Amino acid sequence: MIWLRNYRLRVAKRDEGFVMIMVIAIGAVLMILATVAASYAVSGLNKANLDQNYSGALSAAYAGVEEYQSRLANDTSYTQYGNPSANFSSGSTLILPTAANQVNPAFGVGASGTWATVAGSGGVARFRYEVDNSAYASSGVIRIRSTGAVGNSTRSVVANLKQQGFLDFLYFTDYEIQDPGISNDPASCVMYAWAGRSSSCSTIQFATTDTIKGPVHSNDTMRICGSTFNGTVTTSNSKANGSGNLYTIPSGCGDGVFKYGKPAYSPVVGMPPTNSQMKKQTRSDLTTAGVPNPGCLYTGPTSITYNTGGTMTVRSPWTKAVNVVGDPATSGTVNAACGTPGTSSNQLGSATGQTITVPTQVVVFVQNVPIVSSDPNYWGSSTPGGGYTCTGAAGGTTVGNGIGYPTTNETAPGGTSTPYGCQNGDVFVSGTLSATTSAGSQQTVAAENYVYLTGDLKYNDPSADLLGLVGNNAVWIWNPVNGNANLLSDSDRRIDAAIISVAHTFQVQNFNKGGVRGSLTVNGAIAQKFRGPVGTGGSSGTVTGYSKNYVYDARLKYTAPPKFLSPVTTTYGVTTWMDVAAAFAPDGSKNAGS
Repeated sequence: MIWLRNYRLRVAKRDEGFVMIMVIAIGAVLMILATVAASYAVSGLNKANLDQNYSGALSAAYAGVEEYQSRLANDTSYTQYGNPSANFSSGSTLILPTAANQVNPAFGVGASGTWATVAGSGGVARFRYEVDNSAYASSGVIRIRSTGAVGNSTRSVVANLKQQGFLDFLYFTDYEIQDPGISNDPASCVMYAWAGRSSSCSTIQFATTDTIKGPVHSNDTMRICGSTFNGTVTTSNSKANGSGNLYTIPSGCGDGVFKYGKPAYSPVVGMPPTNSQMKKQTRSDLTTAGVPNPGCLYTGPTSITYNTGGTMTVRSPWTKAVNVVGDPATSGTVNAACGTPGTSSNQLGSATGQTITVPTQVVVFVQNVPIVSSDPNYWGSSTPGGGYTCTGAAGGTTVGNGIGYPTTNETAPGGTSTPYGCQNGDVFVSGTLSATTSAGSQQTVAAENYVYLTGDLKYNDPSADLLGLVGNNAVWIWNPVNGNANLLSDSDRRIDAAIISVAHTFQVQNFNKGGVRGSLTVNGAIAQKFRGPVGTGGSSGTVTGYSKNYVYDARLKYTAPPKFLSPVTTTYGVTTWMDVAAAFAPDGSKNAGS
């Protein structure tokens, strides 16, 4: 028994040692598992933080773009500001704002540069941006590279910004009435229908045969009679009529056909009062202050014919100086790129005008003959001479404004202020815009008075050429008549351009006289203060004038003719986004290749 008890004790002691080893082993395993779990949890937390910072940095970069957009909306001249030492801004003309209230920390560059803080982030999210305005003068587009930073993460995006305005629409109208200067409607008619305009005013409607192939906006209430709209339609009328629509269906008409839904409300887009500010683009004293490439200033009636091969023929007898200094102008200069003033052979005032290479990326402005003696283009009581003859608008004669209008046997148009006036800033345009290089020609032609489109106006290269036409007064499709008979024997008309009539209308001259002229094709965009008729219709189609064939030039969503006119108030919309490699490290230093 004693032996048995001792044996049991020895066995128990051996078991105790084995259990201890097992306990220690299990404990070690549990500690390892706990350590791994803790490590995994910490690692996951770190990854979550990294993911959060990475996403937050992108949001901060977007916030930078939006903040820059707000600055542009508040100050249209803000396009001149940026950090010229930024690599992204190479080729731009930028300055840093110096006024105390304009200092912008987002223009910081490098490790010692500043960052702006995203509002509401408590300083955790930051951004800085670089500006490229090198294409702004030619296309109206500004590029911005915005870098956001959160923690140890940075992200960069590049955005193209373009003014939102008239070029967003194929067809834009301020008032859906005929120009009172033509219809003789009282001034009280210049009111939106939704604000109480009288029904007796000369309201124009979209006809059954109208097919509008692009976006449309009217500040007024549209009258739609079975028309087809192959783009979005918006109106500033917020009051639905009896049928629940924001537009009117005239009696006896069917509803319109709307590919992208019925007209929706959008705020009023304000028309500028004049295009006079565009003359600034012809000043030679602003090459370091927003006009690095002065355009061409022509004076009095001027004809421009675009030729194949990248040239244009200009006839402008009253022009003395094609560039000016000061506002008001006090002196003038000669610029060979715009032609040579004078009436000798192969000069601007000669009978055949002067043929020059198309100046591209510029504004061509045609002004009235000045009446201020200090102006370099002042004439007083003298005239150009050199065989130039001007008798004003004398219907039925072979002379008129001295450059061929009115044409032989033409009855000068009525309903306009001094048609074909001797000293009017009228421009007569036709031809095929072309270039000497594959880059194309881009130009904006503006007139202090009327723009007359005297023939087809086409692009040689529809993907590269771009033309803007800006009439302070009406833009006319020239359609001369003798009494009630057409003088032009051709049919159809094509206009490739972005068009705006600031104070009046886009209209076919003598639209209700003569016979059918075929189809008016506009490839571009049309903006006008008042609706302009292009023909008269009947049950079987057009009776006089033209039928409409308006097609939106989709490029205008992303680019614009040089210095094309903008609304009174405007915002800059993003046309393209691109996520790119981060330009800066979290400490602000430049990343390689940025």
